[in-house]
Formats: sequence, C-alpha cells, structure tokens
Amino acid sequence: MQQLHRETVDWIENGRERSALWRSENNAPAPKTIHVIDDTISADVAYKRASLGEPLLWRGDFNNARQLLKAMTRRAEPKKRRPSSSAAEDFHLHRQDQARRARTLGMLLVELDADFGLDYGRAPDVRLAASEVYGPSSTASLLSLRELLSLIGAHEWRRKGIHIPALDASIEPHFGVFSPLRGEYVQLVAETPLPAGTKTAFDIGTGTGVLAAVLAKRGVSHIVATDKDPRAVACATVNIDRLGYADQVEVHLVDIFPSGRASLVVCNPPWIPTKPTSGIEHAIYDPGSRMLRAFLDRLPKHLEPGGEAWLVISDLAELLGLATREDLLAAIERAGLDVLGRTDTSPTHPRASDADDLFHAARSRETTTLWRLGVR
Repeated sequence: MQQLHRETVDWIENGRERSALWRSENNAPAPKTIHVIDDTISADVAYKRASLGEPLLWRGDFNNARQLLKAMTRRAEPKKRRPSSSAAEDFHLHRQDQARRARTLGMLLVELDADFGLDYGRAPDVRLAASEVYGPSSTASLLSLRELLSLIGAHEWRRKGIHIPALDASIEPHFGVFSPLRGEYVQLVAETPLPAGTKTAFDIGTGTGVLAAVLAKRGVSHIVATDKDPRAVACATVNIDRLGYADQVEVHLVDIFPSGRASLVVCNPPWIPTKPTSGIEHAIYDPGSRMLRAFLDRLPKHLEPGGEAWLVISDLAELLGLATREDLLAAIERAGLDVLGRTDTSPTHPRASDADDLFHAARSRETTTLWRLGVR
C-alpha cells in the first residue's frame, strides 16, 4: 500500500494565518503555496494557472466549483491521435497524457473543516463519505476537488452495491478497492468445475472478497482470502460477513500467500505490467508483473498434492505489445507448473465495443482466460 502524504499546509488568507492537513490518495505532494480563487475566475485563467502548477483553493459556491472543474477537464483533454504502428508506444503516450491531466486538474482544491463539513454554498453533506475513507478527524483538511468527488462516488457505489449474478447478491466496494464491474472473471470462477474433493481454497489478492464469496457459495468449506491493502481486507471482511460466509472465509492482511497449503488456489492478478499512478490502479497495473511472477514462483509450496491453481488473467497486455504469451508460459514452466487446461471468455464491458477508444483494436480482441495449473 502507498505511503500517503499527511503533511500540514500553511498559508495566509485575508490577513490570517491558516493551516490544514494535506490529503492525497494519489500521493500527490503537498502544495508549497496556496492561491485563493472564487466564482469570479474564468475557466481559461484557472486552467492556465493550474497547468503551470499553481494550487488553487476554491472559495465560492460548490456547484460553481464543480462546473469549473468540468470546464477545466474539457480543456485538459488531449488531442486525439491516430493509432500508430506501435500499440505499446500509443499506450505509454496515453498514460503520460493521463498523468499530466491528473496533475493539472488536481490543482483545484477545497477545504474540509474538522468534522469533514464543507463550508461552501450549495455544498453536499460529505461527512460520512469522507469518514469512511479517512477515519476520525480533528483538524481541517485540504484536498483536490477531484478526490472529493471520487469519495462521494465511492460512497454511492458502496451504498448501492454491485449485483453479482454468480452470488445472486450484491458486493459493496469501498473507496480505493477495485470494483467487480468486469463480471467475466467472476463467471469463470463460478462455472469452472471444482477439483474433486476440494475443501480448502486460497483467494489471492481478494479485493472486495467477491471470488472468496463465490467459492463459499459453491460449497468450499474453508477459504483464506488475502490482500496486502488494509482497505481491501476491511472491504472483503465486511462483504463476507454481510453475505453470511464468515464461518467459511478468513480474510488476512498479507502479501500474496498465507501460511499452509490449499487444494485450490485462485488468483486474478493485475494484468498490465506498468506503473500504477493511484492506489486503486494496483489492481490493474503491476510493474514487471511482480505479483504474477511471485505468485507462480511460490505457488508449488502452497498447493496440496494433486491440487489446482486457477490463474485468471486478461491478454490485453499481450495485445498492446506490453507482454508476450511466451513470457507467461515460460514463467509457468520455470515455477515447475503444468497447464492442466484453460477456459476463455470475452469481456462484455462497454469499452470492448467502443470504436472511438484509442485501443479498440486490442480491446475488441481481448480474452480473459482461467488457466488451470498443477505442480509438475
């Protein structure tokens, strides 16, 4: 998990010394200076100043702040490029554009008071949403408006839940924990025949706990779900308890494997081998495929004799030229594992059919595969 900034920001406003705790879930550095703005600023001026790295603290109507952010977002959109001959180069340029855009839009700041209230006209009550993410508070906070809006959105997702057909129930994602919106990998785990006599299972990188819950619903009597992110562990624990599977599932804070062995080990690792830029992106991006390689290398020591591992992974990185199938098969071979079988499925999320997406050629051919692995 990232070490988040918890610095104090000091500034002068209306002749008074002010101070607030800096909060950034994306680990953005605390601003060194603060420039106060209000409803009189134009979107062009605000965008230009933000582009130059000026932190802009909003003092005005909250709805106007949201409109300003929308206007700045339109100005921050990169010019559309035609796909080049290298999907990998296009992808890296796209990630650079995303990072620049995030830095610029992250310059528009708001202040929360000591109990997470917003002292702005027409402001919503965000106290519960903020406390769910930050915990108790006793001092004022500064954060980007984008982050505050993401907190509000995450709170709504958590309140409404995401229906999972394989569970005939909803999963409640928490802020910073990857939501199971891509249901194809859940269905693969729900429909693949369990190895005969499966009584114990590990769910590695559990996130919301959705796969552990699916295994519990399928009748696996003892499941250990692991994650290295405390927020994911808390999220999975809440979901498992709410769904009534606490007697079958333990959730542990650990990097990859718990102690012991299981007859079935399930893992849906990050599938893009490049650097994440925020906490939630760790579920998608993994530099050098660290988790995947560590999972495969350590797997033989955690599988019971005759057991199976289910590696559920997308081939999008291969289609983008960021990884190769040969690398994956070689890593499986080096770990002393055999491929016992595989099941493929196609993603159904909207971007897979969006012809305007820069990476449509790759996304339209993407396949998610459940690889059944055993120890040689």
